[in-house]
Amino acid sequence: MDYIHENTRMVVCGTGAAIVATVVLRWLFDPLRRIPTVGGPSIPLLSYIGAFNFIRDAMRIITEGYQKHHGSVFKVALFDQWMVVISGRRWSKTSAKDPRTRCHSSKESKRYYDDPQILQTKHTIGRAWLDDPYLVDITREKLTRTLPAVMPDIVEELMLAVPENVPAPQKVRYSPCVTYAEWVSVHVINSMRKIVARVSNRVFVGFPACRNEEFLDLMIRYTFDITSDNDRMKPFPGFLKGVVGGLMSNTRKTQRRATAILDPIIKERLDKLKELGDGWTEKPNNLLTWILEKALLRDSTAEQITQRVLLANFAAIQTTSKSATHAIYHLAAAPALADVLRAEVEPIVAAEGWSKAALGKMWKVDSLLRESQRMNGISLLAATRKALKDITLADGTFIPAGTLVNAAAYPAHRESSVYGATADEFDPWRFSRMREGAGEDLKHQYVNTSPEYLAFGHGRHACPGRFFAGGELKALIAVLVLNYDMKIPGDGPRPSNVHFAEHVLPDLTAHVLFRKRQPARA
Repeated sequence: MDYIHENTRMVVCGTGAAIVATVVLRWLFDPLRRIPTVGGPSIPLLSYIGAFNFIRDAMRIITEGYQKHHGSVFKVALFDQWMVVISGRRWSKTSAKDPRTRCHSSKESKRYYDDPQILQTKHTIGRAWLDDPYLVDITREKLTRTLPAVMPDIVEELMLAVPENVPAPQKVRYSPCVTYAEWVSVHVINSMRKIVARVSNRVFVGFPACRNEEFLDLMIRYTFDITSDNDRMKPFPGFLKGVVGGLMSNTRKTQRRATAILDPIIKERLDKLKELGDGWTEKPNNLLTWILEKALLRDSTAEQITQRVLLANFAAIQTTSKSATHAIYHLAAAPALADVLRAEVEPIVAAEGWSKAALGKMWKVDSLLRESQRMNGISLLAATRKALKDITLADGTFIPAGTLVNAAAYPAHRESSVYGATADEFDPWRFSRMREGAGEDLKHQYVNTSPEYLAFGHGRHACPGRFFAGGELKALIAVLVLNYDMKIPGDGPRPSNVHFAEHVLPDLTAHVLFRKRQPARA
């Protein structure tokens, strides 16, 4: 018996020693070991300290790495891999242009989105959209080109959706000389999600679905499902992810419910497309129709078609509602800003209505949104890439294929060499002033990207939906300031942002007081 125990002990010790030796050897020969580590140790197992630190204090870690390794790269530990962070404008520009860190073919897009640090959608919703990612082309091309035609629809839906979700009462109280509207407390992020979902789907699917409360609730729920499914998948090893995703995916359940609502609309439009083709003069000019035109060539199922609509909603609702909330917090914390915006918006709308061209003339609205996104954004990092091939940078740094690469957006957006002595301050009219210089008009508008401004990423794979989102946000802010006063309860400061790893969230619990603007009583 002692002999058996001794053999067992030797086997266990030998196995443990082999595992330790394998881990140490992999670490010694890992090409990423030569890249400096920030946030914790790089030694195997101890690197998990850095991963925990990144979850708790990513802002400090990214800023420290940016300052220590400006003009080069550094790496931080995640729980399942290393992430390389590019530091400095020159390197951000190089990364945006390098085809080895881009995804410009279907195969490369699939490899990019398969990365476990991004969405893990192949395990939770299937591979169809990964293997044939035509939704990106539709968004970049048709949705952007159609924006001037659909802007009146966006504004019309805003005029209906805003009062329903910002229900400041019409009831007023009087003094001898002035009429006062009553203040109402609004949970901003919830209201913005509902408004953005409804307005976006006016362009995505049209009537009647864009006003179907069950459908809109599913679109909002889907944005939570994708992120929660992704978080749920991370602890499992690769060979189990497919099984776990199939059993635990909430996104698939939501997708099936949304398909049941869209199925009659899909069938009706598909029948007319097949019957009338280009002769269908009343064909709805929206995202669902463009998807169906692609689907006809692919014999797609109703669920695959619905999946594309859901993914478009995920991109729109997730980012636009947060950006709107950030901007509203700034307006509510400094109510005088609304007066400046009204002075700009009112004469433009009076003269030109709510066209895309009219919105283009609202430089101060544009500037406030761009500055809000510079100071807040939705992430401390930007331009997420996965190296598709081995890369050797100009300074000799080697990045092996499969490495996750990001740009350090947070410190880049606070560069005093770019934004001056007030780089750390919120200056709502910063970019409208910059646009006054010769040849600077387009360079500093909200949707423009650069190595100095990474809120939408940069390069060919900058956010393809930013033009639609920008138009929607500008119209939303303009509608709000024309119709409401806003302030923080108790005239307090702007609600603080919430940080979790690289993610930046507006305060998800904060309320803002709204009241209807009322004309003075004679």
